[in-house]
Amino acid sequence: MSIILYELQGKNDLRFSPYCWRSRMALLHKKLDAVFEPVLFSQKEKIEFSNQTLVPILCDASQIICDSWSIACYLDDNYKDYPTLFGDQKARSLTKQFNYWVDIIIHPLLAKAIMIDVFEYAVADQDKNYFRKSREKRFGMSLEKFSSRSKEDIKQLQNALKPLSATLRDQAFIAGNSPSYADYILFGSVKFALLTCPRVIFPKDGSIGEWVNRMTNYYSKNED
Repeated sequence: MSIILYELQGKNDLRFSPYCWRSRMALLHKKLDAVFEPVLFSQKEKIEFSNQTLVPILCDASQIICDSWSIACYLDDNYKDYPTLFGDQKARSLTKQFNYWVDIIIHPLLAKAIMIDVFEYAVADQDKNYFRKSREKRFGMSLEKFSSRSKEDIKQLQNALKPLSATLRDQAFIAGNSPSYADYILFGSVKFALLTCPRVIFPKDGSIGEWVNRMTNYYSKNED
């Protein structure tokens, strides 16, 4: 039975979830074939079997794994003869800290910078009402007020990335000389921005821009 990854579907079959991209990249790294099953925001019934309402969801035979971090750990623990995502347990622990940093620090800044673009350019028409209501309830304000396309929002995000920029001046990838799951965590955010926003969000120049190019080339090369 094939591995199935349930992932978010947007307008014109756009797959833009940063968390689903983490799992896509993990499968690519592990060299595991999978079927990518699209799920609209409004198709909660499609994933009722998981007893929760979020993607990504990985189905591997009788195993159902939810959450991108849990999926990465499952793949590394259960496919040990394939390329490792972390390296060893110490590296996994450090990667978990990086995962929290991206989720707690980077993603709120990214959301503020592009959420209105996500709504306009990426969300399927049949999901727009749900998306607006759910996000405005979460933010306590309108999408337009929360995400005003301010250059200051982008500047705050790029300032938060400066420690990572310094790291990438000394090495090709976040964990060293080759990509690992830490790279896929942030690359998911980069893809999220590139697929949903026409403005430049992540730096195109400098060490982060060079890293984005390396990661894009890595994905293109290994996807074929």
